[in-house]
Amino acid sequence: MGGASNSSPSNQWHVGIVGYGEVGKILAEDLRKDGVRVSAYDIKLGDERGNAMRDHAAGIGVTLAPSHAELASQSDFIVSAVTASQAVPVAQACAPAVKPGAWFLDFNSASPGAKQRAADLIDGAGGRYVEGAVMTSVPPYRIKVPLLLGGTGARELAPLLNDLGFAAKPASDKLGVASATKMCRSIMIKGMEAMVIEAFTTARAYGVEDAVLASLKETFPGIDWEKQGAYFFQRVIEHGRRRAEEVREVAETVREAGLTPWSAQGTAERQAFIADLADEGLFGARGAKDFARSPDWRTEADRILAKAKKK
Repeated sequence: MGGASNSSPSNQWHVGIVGYGEVGKILAEDLRKDGVRVSAYDIKLGDERGNAMRDHAAGIGVTLAPSHAELASQSDFIVSAVTASQAVPVAQACAPAVKPGAWFLDFNSASPGAKQRAADLIDGAGGRYVEGAVMTSVPPYRIKVPLLLGGTGARELAPLLNDLGFAAKPASDKLGVASATKMCRSIMIKGMEAMVIEAFTTARAYGVEDAVLASLKETFPGIDWEKQGAYFFQRVIEHGRRRAEEVREVAETVREAGLTPWSAQGTAERQAFIADLADEGLFGARGAKDFARSPDWRTEADRILAKAKKK
C-alpha cells in the first residue's frame, strides 16, 4: 500500500479528526501549533451545537469537512475520537472513502471485539487500522497523553505518531491487547469515580463525611481524599455521559472474557445518573465558566441530595 501516508514524513500529513469534542480540539490545537494540516468532522456540526466548534476551528486554522467520507477521502491519517458507541459506525462511515494506505487510529474506549469489527471495515477498504488505548485523562497531558497502540501496524505507526508530538508506544501486534489493557484499567478508575460519588454523597446525607474521609486517609495515606473527591465529582459531572458509554464497553469486555460485569454495570449506571442530573441543569449551565469546577465536592453532593429528597 503506497499511499501518501507511507511515503511522506508524518508532519506533512493531512490529518483528519473525527469527533471535535474535548479530545479532538486538544489534538487539533497541538497539531496546528506545529503547522500540521488538520481537518475535522463532527455530527454535531449539522445543528446549533456546532457553532462553538466552528468558532474554535476557525480560530486555529482547522478545516471542517461536511461528512465522514469527505474527511476520509483527503486524509493521510485519521483519528477517530468519538464516544465509545460510535467507534464502529465511524469506521463504517469512513471506510468507503479511505485513501489507499491511509492510517486510521481508533482513539475510542471500545471493547476488543468492537475494535476488531472496526479494523475489518478499514483494512478491508485498503486503509491501515491501528487501535489506540488512551491510558489516562487527556487534558493534563494533551497530545502527549500515554497511548498504547495495537495491531499489525502498531510498530510502524508509533514513531510516526511520536514525530507528530504524541507519546505512543506499541503494545502488541495483536489487535485487542491495547484495548483490553485500557478496559481493565477503566474497571478500576471509572469504578473509583462512581464509588467516591456514591460513598461521599451518602456519607454527607448521614453527616459522617469527616469520619469517613479520616478513615480513608488512615488506610490510604498517599491520597488526598478531599482533592481527589472534588476532582472525581468534577470529571463525572462534565463527562459522565461519555464515561457511562465507555464503561458499558468495559462491561462488554468483561462479558467477552466470560464473566458477569456486576461492578462495571453499576459504575455505568452511576455515571449515567450523574450525567442525567447534569443535563437537567442541577449543577448549573453546561459550558458556564464554573460548571463542574467546584473545589468542594460537598457543594455538588448537597445538590444531589436535595434533588433526591424531592422525589
